[in-house]
Amino acid sequence: MSRVCELTGKRAMVGNNVSHAMNKTKRKFNVNLVKKRFYIPEEDKWITLKVSTAALKNINKKGISAVIKEAREKGFLKK
Repeated sequence: MSRVCELTGKRAMVGNNVSHAMNKTKRKFNVNLVKKRFYIPEEDKWITLKVSTAALKNINKKGISAVIKEAREKGFLKK
């Protein structure tokens, strides 16, 4: 399974390690992902999602139902 947030679509970015002598080598900036279970009262069921911590903050702010609705509209989450 790839390291992609299922709600926001965030994925790893590529950049450079830069030494003091300004030598550059490729590196990867991974997403901070957490596997978390959520209860959806409308559907009366639990779902497990791999989400970024930024998505968790959105869920705490807006609620799981609103965030899932947005993700489905953007095409990140299937029905």
